[in-house]
Amino acid sequence: MEGQILIRPPPPPGGGGESKERNLSNGSSNGGGGGGGGGLSNEEITVVQEMIDLIESVGLYGDYRRSQRKDSYNLVRRMKLLIPLLEEIKEIENPIPEDALNCLSNLKKSLVCAKKLLKTCNEGSKIYLAFDSEGIMVRFHGCYDKISVALDEIPFDELNVSDEVKEQVELMRTQLKRAKRRTDTQDIELAMDMMVVFSKKDDRNADSAILERLAKKLELHTLPDLRAETVAVRKLVKERNGQQAESAQQIIDLLGKFKQVAGLEETDDILADVPMPKTLEKCQSLAIPNEFLCPITLEIMTDPVIVASGQTYERESINKWFESNHRTCPATRQNLPHLTVAPNFALRNLILQWCEKNNFQLPKKETSADVDETTSEQQEEIVALVQNLSSTQLDEQRRAAKKIRMLSKENPENRVMIANAGAIPPLVQLLSYPDSKIQEHTVTALLNLSLDDSNKKTIATEGAIPAIIEVLQNGKIGARENSAACLFSLSMLDENKVAIGSMNGIPPLVDLLQHGTIRGKKDAATALFNLSLNQVNKARAIKAGALKPLLQLLVDKNLGMVDEALSILLLLVSHPEGRSAIGQLSFIETLVEFIRDGTPKNKECAVSVLLELGLSNSSFVLAALQYGVYEHLTELARSGTNRAQRKANSLLQHMSKCEHIP
Repeated sequence: MEGQILIRPPPPPGGGGESKERNLSNGSSNGGGGGGGGGLSNEEITVVQEMIDLIESVGLYGDYRRSQRKDSYNLVRRMKLLIPLLEEIKEIENPIPEDALNCLSNLKKSLVCAKKLLKTCNEGSKIYLAFDSEGIMVRFHGCYDKISVALDEIPFDELNVSDEVKEQVELMRTQLKRAKRRTDTQDIELAMDMMVVFSKKDDRNADSAILERLAKKLELHTLPDLRAETVAVRKLVKERNGQQAESAQQIIDLLGKFKQVAGLEETDDILADVPMPKTLEKCQSLAIPNEFLCPITLEIMTDPVIVASGQTYERESINKWFESNHRTCPATRQNLPHLTVAPNFALRNLILQWCEKNNFQLPKKETSADVDETTSEQQEEIVALVQNLSSTQLDEQRRAAKKIRMLSKENPENRVMIANAGAIPPLVQLLSYPDSKIQEHTVTALLNLSLDDSNKKTIATEGAIPAIIEVLQNGKIGARENSAACLFSLSMLDENKVAIGSMNGIPPLVDLLQHGTIRGKKDAATALFNLSLNQVNKARAIKAGALKPLLQLLVDKNLGMVDEALSILLLLVSHPEGRSAIGQLSFIETLVEFIRDGTPKNKECAVSVLLELGLSNSSFVLAALQYGVYEHLTELARSGTNRAQRKANSLLQHMSKCEHIP
């Protein structure tokens, strides 16, 4: 059974015991012997050996999900610190007292809890683990508590534990306490991205850029990763058995979006009990041989073709993969020397024979003639439009820019075709054209094209960033808003974050945040958050006066941007200049008000900012205490969200070390 401990049989009486078969960390185990005299009973040896085996087993888990990787490895490392203690206990000469044996049993239970958590972080759904990162962190802290309590109860003197091992256990206790006090920074970016993906009402194209970043961050951008995630999500849904249906559907929807970003078709039903191609929904007892299924769609192939790597795919699926600007084999990820495909007649004949034998009808596919004709016509249209971008007639240029804007919005294939037709250089040139309509169409077309990673690099290389910043500063409001969204999309690449900051792109974003429309403010906030992930850009944003409009967003609650503003402020106050600037403003009282009266998410963000400030300067804590924050923190620690409770408890612990606590 999963999650259960494999119990090793006790050693035979008087023999060269099986419990001695391993050469463990302190070298105390050996192979021979006369059974250890009046040592431990079989039951006692079993309890201790189970814990050793458990700790060794978690060391074999391998890699962990990225969102919990650091915490998982730290927990494993701390568990391994217990092996010398357990080895020493296993070698004592006298039986273990009953109370000490009970304490060891409690320690084993805490280690079982830790193993279950590590197993989840090793093979669970990556989306779920990121989606509920705060809940998972609470589980880590729960494990720390259980292990600490169990260690505190163990009577080390009765067990004759050596001073050296005691010191090692004490080191582990200290590390567990330090781990509980640690505040996270990695989850800020993840939380912001998740908030935009799940909560955004308007269907802006920049959301696809966020999806690309999330897919890479969660390591869900390759075919094997996505297939494994599909299995993990299906298992999660099945285990929930209808509970938490809304969040489960959000996870399923996001997985589908990741597949679209990767150029894969969404063909399987996550909610099905067993992975199965759609063609078998009415014939569930029939199993199609694996080699007949396309690795991309997991459906039976009707027109199998071989690519340069030797792998076989359905023609339509692999063509879509190539048209999405991929130059690799989906299954092996190796670069392909060419994109030519060859029909796999042998496999097709085998599939037809199997279908005839099993009375199975192949799904009907549309003929590719109409599709090819449409694609060819569109390519010709795009080439003509690109040429018209350089026309001497203003109306021709305007119409071409508008049409390219519309085509680039439709799908990834169009974005690839437009870029391959050479549209980016003339579009960049048109950014400087003194015509407001051309500017708006052009910058929006570049925004749409930037959703493709390779296009991001090309757009920046062609010198678009200074021109986009110029439109952001001096263009009409629609062009300014789309310029901000375009800078956000381009800033997905770290080198573009640096470039945008060094080219003075942050001050006009701050201006749009302060004076723009609601949509403009949202575009500016999203871009500023992304740019402020770079440490140098934090100082630039502070110098550009970002704090003032952010604080105004906290006051004007009707805009619905409190969480976005607090998320950016959390980044800025992590910089010394940000903390210094905040100290000159009546900010602490505002935070206390949100901790007292805000929405659950407001309270969570506000207490996170106050904790970040308080850990660096106790005067912020004392100021918050004067505004009555202590009572509100106590309430939040009891009834807030998981993240809010954790942050509130950390802040309360920190306050207890400061002077003048009520």
